[in-house]
Amino acid sequence: MDKKILLSPPYFSGEEEHFFKSAVQNDWSGTNTNSTDRFEAVLKAYLECEYVVALNSGTAGIHLALKILGVNNGDEVICSTFTFVASCNPIVYQGATPILVDSEEETWNMDPEILEYAIRERIAKGKKPKAIVLVHLYGMPAKLEKILSIASRYDIPIIEDAAEALGSEYRGQKLGTFGDIGIFSFNENKIITTGGGGALVCSNDEYAIKARHLSNQAREQAPHYEHSKIGYNYRMNNLAAAVGCAQMAFLKKRIARKREIFHYYKENLGSTGRYILLNEPNQCISNRWLSTVIVDSEKNEIDPETVRLKLAASEIESRPLCKPMHLQPIYRDVPYYGNGISESLFNKGLCLPSGVGLLNKELNRINELLEAILIGVT
Repeated sequence: MDKKILLSPPYFSGEEEHFFKSAVQNDWSGTNTNSTDRFEAVLKAYLECEYVVALNSGTAGIHLALKILGVNNGDEVICSTFTFVASCNPIVYQGATPILVDSEEETWNMDPEILEYAIRERIAKGKKPKAIVLVHLYGMPAKLEKILSIASRYDIPIIEDAAEALGSEYRGQKLGTFGDIGIFSFNENKIITTGGGGALVCSNDEYAIKARHLSNQAREQAPHYEHSKIGYNYRMNNLAAAVGCAQMAFLKKRIARKREIFHYYKENLGSTGRYILLNEPNQCISNRWLSTVIVDSEKNEIDPETVRLKLAASEIESRPLCKPMHLQPIYRDVPYYGNGISESLFNKGLCLPSGVGLLNKELNRINELLEAILIGVT
């Protein structure tokens, strides 16, 4: 029987064991550097950014970013509606209200025109947004030039949610480094993993100092435990960072493999005209963290959920595209500025297996089954 094909499982090269053992033996020896410091340095060099603070999750990064930017109870923060809930929840942690903005068709990310309309209307209501959480969904760069221009025009800081976009680029610059603060995730399903982890990046030394301080329970410099403000246990631990150091050595190869997988799907499924795959806009490079397809039920006379269940019956994992935040029970009552695109994508789209360890014969197996499903063979 063929083994189960997972959506995006973690992939380990074998080098992780060496780095992990080194951390166990050396990171608590009193030396000046440890694995967390090294991981931050590797990320900083790769991203070509000023400051990196390694954390225990991308969600922690968004939460700290909101605190650093002064988001408090009663404030409003604009957020992409087409995203995972972790982009939105930290806004509520701060007692603020998410203002949800829909997507445009070219990248599936925040629509600049709707963004500006939402900003103007919130200002007219006397509630200028305190920040914008901009998501690069599935590793695809958003329309940064337009969005950055709008944010600058209204003097609203951007938190760049690049949780899924490590290695993606816009005009030759790495995503996560455009906003006032950027965040990444290293959860088990991401392009590199630390088992669970994240990072906050920025070019502002004051922001970096605050993030580092708050992530370590806001502990003051003293021989005893001294705390003058509320902090959080958000710091990445050395053992997780050691795994991250090993994983980063293979990041470029992983991006290349993710892109190979996408192009396989594009050449095979996309050529039929019955599955639609998202193209890269000019001057954009996506890490293709997940390869996604649109199944148009009007053309195919079959819906994505039927496709997903048939794949599952053959031990192939797939997943619907993100359910927009404005459709989630917890966010149905918050302000939403929409055009219906994210809802349409949710109703028509699937994420396909995209793990870097995916074998070509497994890709063939997925492709053959997807083609058979549409012509009614299975």
